[in-house]
Amino acid sequence: MSELPFAATTPVSVARVGLKARDAESLAAYYRKVVGLQELSRAEGAITLGAGSRPLLVLEPDSSAKPDDPRSAGLFHTAFLLPSRADLGRWINHAISDKIAIEGASDHLVSEALYLTDPEGNGIEIYADRRPQDWKWNGDKIAMATERMNIPSVVAEVPAGDAGWQGAPENSIVGHVHLRVGRPEEAEAWWNQEFGFDTVAKYGGQAVFLSSGHYHHHIGANAWQSAGAGRRDPSRSGLAWVEMRSDNVSSETTREDPWGTVIRTVPGKA
Repeated sequence: MSELPFAATTPVSVARVGLKARDAESLAAYYRKVVGLQELSRAEGAITLGAGSRPLLVLEPDSSAKPDDPRSAGLFHTAFLLPSRADLGRWINHAISDKIAIEGASDHLVSEALYLTDPEGNGIEIYADRRPQDWKWNGDKIAMATERMNIPSVVAEVPAGDAGWQGAPENSIVGHVHLRVGRPEEAEAWWNQEFGFDTVAKYGGQAVFLSSGHYHHHIGANAWQSAGAGRRDPSRSGLAWVEMRSDNVSSETTREDPWGTVIRTVPGKA
């Protein structure tokens, strides 16, 4: 069995993401088929999906919700981190064979990632990290970039005669969540103060990346489409909440970021 990714072993990490869904059944089918998540439970209409026994995504039905507005504060993408580069190669083969529409494939130096969008407009990243010892740090800032992914090289990691993609493997996690915000510097200050996150990278005044325990980022926040956005409209579909796991708390808490995005914190080790 693969090891738990480094992203989950830091003092604070992402546990789960909640989405308000206009059609939860269809969205659940998409995440099962495309991302490879398994349905773990249902309660009061909400559908919990995950990998192995680990819950990662909760779909909360609201058929009356208005569609998400990509110019508002909310979710840029949920990033599903696979345990190995070979797992990413298996997913790429799955995407090719099932003709899954991909919107991008990037080498970020610290990781390799593919991007897509679910039927309700929620962004998704499927990625695998490079070894943390191979990441390049300049003091407390990490070197990240957006270059073309070498897809044949990733696919070549899949052994000959391999059984192929069998769904998201055990120890897949939500490695990070990337948020749409009105002002990245305000998001930076909030995550620095509320979670003690370190600022590890900035793209001018347009995006900031923050982490716990020397990970490349647990939270991204950008204003590429949402500059100046105010509080999120709770009647829209899309991001309902983000749940963080923390070694530093003894009880569950709930707070809101400056745009009204609900951030939960739960105690416990990964």
